[in-house]
Amino acid sequence: MKLDLIGITSANIAESLRFYRLLDIEIPEPAPDEDHVEAVLPNGLRIAWDALEMMKHIDPGWVAPIGHRMGLAFLCESPGAVDAAYRKILDAGFAGKMEPWDAFWGQRYAQVVDPDGNAVDLFAPLGT
Repeated sequence: MKLDLIGITSANIAESLRFYRLLDIEIPEPAPDEDHVEAVLPNGLRIAWDALEMMKHIDPGWVAPIGHRMGLAFLCESPGAVDAAYRKILDAGFAGKMEPWDAFWGQRYAQVVDPDGNAVDLFAPLGT
């Protein structure tokens, strides 16, 4: 068994794709009104976005989770790249959650927020 896909439920797939493209994920352009979009990462892991309406159709009892239950963390090439990625996300109109800082565990760390309110971590080992 291996982890093959990470799924993100999105209220606005187009805006989610715009956000994740800023994090250098190569995502194919979906057909108009597509309610499921997938991309394959360089390591073979797939990431997918599903429209909120589709999720509610599949599972009528679906409710949005509360709190930070799972996280996505993007390894950047250097501490400076963390700062640059954070700034790129904010300049594109998305929110930051935690400005870049040098964490006590030896990483440059920051958090941004995707269009659906999910915190997304950006990090790099210090000294790279």
